[in-house]
Amino acid sequence: MDSETALEMVKQGTTLLLLDVPQFTLFGIDTQVFSVGPIFKGIKMIPPGPHFVYYSSSNRSGSEFSPIVGFFIHTQPSEVIVRKWDQQQERLIKVSEEEEERYITAVRKLELDHQLGPYDLNHSGDWIQLSNYITKSTIDRIEPIGGEITISQESEAINWAPKSTMEKALEEQLRNTKYSKNSDRTDKQHCYYTVIPRVVKHKGIGGQELTSLNLDKTQLLETILMKQFGDAEDLLLGELQFAFVAFLMGQSLEAFFQWKALVSLLFSCTEAPFHTRSHLFTKFVKVIYYQLKFGLQKDHTSTSSGGKGTSFFLDDSWFSPDNFLNHLCKEFFPLVLEASVVDGDLLSWTRKLKALLETTLGWEFKQIDPVCDIYDENDEYAPVIEMLED
Repeated sequence: MDSETALEMVKQGTTLLLLDVPQFTLFGIDTQVFSVGPIFKGIKMIPPGPHFVYYSSSNRSGSEFSPIVGFFIHTQPSEVIVRKWDQQQERLIKVSEEEEERYITAVRKLELDHQLGPYDLNHSGDWIQLSNYITKSTIDRIEPIGGEITISQESEAINWAPKSTMEKALEEQLRNTKYSKNSDRTDKQHCYYTVIPRVVKHKGIGGQELTSLNLDKTQLLETILMKQFGDAEDLLLGELQFAFVAFLMGQSLEAFFQWKALVSLLFSCTEAPFHTRSHLFTKFVKVIYYQLKFGLQKDHTSTSSGGKGTSFFLDDSWFSPDNFLNHLCKEFFPLVLEASVVDGDLLSWTRKLKALLETTLGWEFKQIDPVCDIYDENDEYAPVIEMLED
């Protein structure tokens, strides 16, 4: 890139100015992670659109790290966003309007340009695939008060959720992050995710109909789309991507359970993929494909940090046969692949997802009875079966 083009990109792109961030702090934006150096003051040339900013403070040697704190931004061309490190709270905070204006002027005069790292546009493709449905309204609707997403502020109330062996291991891993017990903040915050019922319950309907509603979540999906998203399918996909990013990069346990709930809802629909929502399911499978393709790679650790601290890939527990996704895919794949009539794009992306899971995780998907052979009596993914009296 020649200097004239670079200068134009600096002026047109967003600048994220980060003041007084301690050396060795792990800092990330989207899929890019850095270990902060002595003159670091932020990132320049950030393209317009949604981005996830996250960081983890370290001890003086850079060998131990605090729980990750992250927040979403939705940037405009030539925008300057200013944050300052609060040493006592060990987090980034906003500055006064007067101070902000002074720094914005300095950035636009390129006075701090040599202390700003460039956003790596050559590796932005993964991020676009992970965030193409996240809009400003998605962020505004879901983000917690104050915008910060971190496991140290999440309520213990999420402990009620049923957990497989894999999820228990994941929770222990995230909650036992170094420094995690040092957080003394009492203002627990949470994201405003859409509530997804795990089991459909309706008063006044028969047992057979209730069983049918739980075997096929199409009606529940339609209700949620209409009431919560105004029938805008892309808004649901935006929340799915928001939750995945907050889980994978932000290490949020709350986000993982929301991602799981949305994935479980969609993969548990048997009518919608073929009749009312074929286009939605094509986009959904494509989103899941790119999420897992990125998350299951193991080369995302910050190389400049010596392999310590943050890495964002899915834990080895995802290889476990009791993984919830394994159960769901064993039902969904035969449904699509063996259908007599199916949307061509949905079929193509389902094949790609199946091949990804088989080659990356070694999972095998064989045709089996969807009720009798997958589940044991204590399995949380087993469909609700109502026994009717004679």
